[in-house]
Amino acid sequence: MRALAFHNTHTDEKLDAPYGSRGRYQESGLTAIDWILRDHRTGDVARIDPKLLDLLHVLKEQAAGPDSPAVYEIVSGYRSPHSNEMLRTRSGAVARHSLHLKGMAADVRLTGVPLRRLRDAALDMKRGGVGYYTDQFLHVDTGRVRIW
Repeated sequence: MRALAFHNTHTDEKLDAPYGSRGRYQESGLTAIDWILRDHRTGDVARIDPKLLDLLHVLKEQAAGPDSPAVYEIVSGYRSPHSNEMLRTRSGAVARHSLHLKGMAADVRLTGVPLRRLRDAALDMKRGGVGYYTDQFLHVDTGRVRIW
């Protein structure tokens, strides 16, 4: 059974959802995760890339241990085009074609795990982009392998 626990830092919603079992994804879990990772600014919901969920699942096991009760604190999941453009005009750190727009990226922290340890585990995995925003959050995505 693959499951993930989330706390959305903007809406204060919590979710512990099984999303996969026996090599198959479970629609009810995917839908619940889509909801908690929605764009909190607009309420828009999009399908989160199941490969991102698998990445987060393995990352948690690597950084905190397979039996850890650690919860992902979500800083940003899916972003609507409107939200992404608004953030882009405020910061040079937001990409015009961000993978957040495709549900392929998340900005996270993991409770009880130092951010540097989470970053190091993500880098060791070499499964997508890893952006380290010191003492704030870690960006992970299912795009090409790159580091910033």
